[in-house]
Amino acid sequence: TPWIIGFVVFYAGPMLASLAFSFFEFDLVNPEDARFIGLDNYQQLFGDSLVWESLLVTVKFAVIMIPFGLALPLLFAWLLTAKSLWGKPFFRTLFFMPTIVPFVSSVFIWNGFLNTSGGWMNKFLEWVGLPGPDWLNSTVWIYPSLALIGAWGVGNAMLLFIASIQGIPVELYESAEVDGANTWHKFRGITVPMLTPIIFYNLVLALVAIFQYFLVPFVLKNGTGDPANSTLFYSLYFFKTAFTFNDMGYGATLAWLLFLIILSITLLLFATAKYWVYYEFEEA
Repeated sequence: TPWIIGFVVFYAGPMLASLAFSFFEFDLVNPEDARFIGLDNYQQLFGDSLVWESLLVTVKFAVIMIPFGLALPLLFAWLLTAKSLWGKPFFRTLFFMPTIVPFVSSVFIWNGFLNTSGGWMNKFLEWVGLPGPDWLNSTVWIYPSLALIGAWGVGNAMLLFIASIQGIPVELYESAEVDGANTWHKFRGITVPMLTPIIFYNLVLALVAIFQYFLVPFVLKNGTGDPANSTLFYSLYFFKTAFTFNDMGYGATLAWLLFLIILSITLLLFATAKYWVYYEFEEA
């Protein structure tokens, strides 16, 4: 009963309310002036260039961040489970520690680190004789910069990969060694296939997180979308519409479009999982 009450009050109720709002012209400042307008908000979506621009921004970042955000923790986990590595508990703690730092504080740290004039990254590049780019104010470098900031929090995914790698039967590696497999062959033929359930899990979470990506561009650029709207992510545009311009009716419509996009992509991933995700307990 407590769970049902919490679900109805905090999840189902707000979702149904937002669905109702999407059929109204509803101003947060003057809620008494709300009026029913039918599908007008949904029709507005197709003519709103910022909707498609913000979706394109989100997709561009997803193309960079998702492969990077999956490969990096997998690489760390693979290295930190190597038998020959000294001090594995120390390095695991070191890589996980950033996840416990408040994320807003992390954004400010990275803002200083990537600062063009006095940031440590450009100072290091100058030290090795390379010109430092304008990380946060260039439409070319803003997405790599955001990907670097995202790499700050790969500790959770890394721990999942470590636990999964440690759960792979040692006999598989021993048999492969008998057949003459080297380290790369074992990683490609045993480690990766056995990790596909965790890769799939992290992939779904990453896609959902990317389409809800909000805090970093909001704090980093004060919600302006600079430079040249390259940080105007969909969630940021939804937030500005609903809570800056107080257009809750159209904001609710944007929220439902986001819900449908995430639902569609998730269902597509689950539909394709049977072709590439391997579960040990399944029969061949």
